[in-house]
Amino acid sequence: MSELKKKISETLLTFNPDKLTEVTEKSLKEGHAPLDMLDAIIFALEDIGNRFKKGELFLTHLVIAGENAKKTISEILEPILKKTNIERKVAGRIVIGTVAGDIHDIGVSIVESMLFSSGFEIINLGNDVSTETFIKAIEKYNPDIVGLSALLSTTLPMQKKLIDALTEHNLRDKVKVIVGGAPVTAEWAEEIGADGYAEDAVEVVKVIRNLIGGAK
Repeated sequence: MSELKKKISETLLTFNPDKLTEVTEKSLKEGHAPLDMLDAIIFALEDIGNRFKKGELFLTHLVIAGENAKKTISEILEPILKKTNIERKVAGRIVIGTVAGDIHDIGVSIVESMLFSSGFEIINLGNDVSTETFIKAIEKYNPDIVGLSALLSTTLPMQKKLIDALTEHNLRDKVKVIVGGAPVTAEWAEEIGADGYAEDAVEVVKVIRNLIGGAK
């Protein structure tokens, strides 16, 4: 682990957004390249994700770390990259949302922060998203992946409805589908024909990285 990655990891673990901003700005002034800073933040966020999976950190820590990383990248690093005409490498484009009838959005918000900070372009449709809205977004943005969240068992059928609608609109072979949410299981994902399943935000990043190579 480089000294920069170690420093950023330790700072992100303080869960203090001001501290992360301070260290990032100081590191840039010391001559560290914006892309190296970006890489260090992604590394640090992955480390926190692994600690969460091991039970060393709680969901609250994951939420705060994701938001802090997203804030630093979007407010400090991206403006610098744009000014210097250096494009942030985009790992893929993802459309995400909670299916119709489900107003819970905390899970989708966490996933958005984790994916954005990991280099993906995210179109977050929010909660209670109709099948028609998902279809229109897929047609408009041409994403690599569409992520469907369901936090209520009563809304699980909406995940299947979206996959069926993709087939009806001749879009099924153009986009990969990943499903998640408290009542979702790997068996359910297989039953409805989803391409992937993730049990939490950390797993989402890993699953999407595995799928992205085969998307499109």
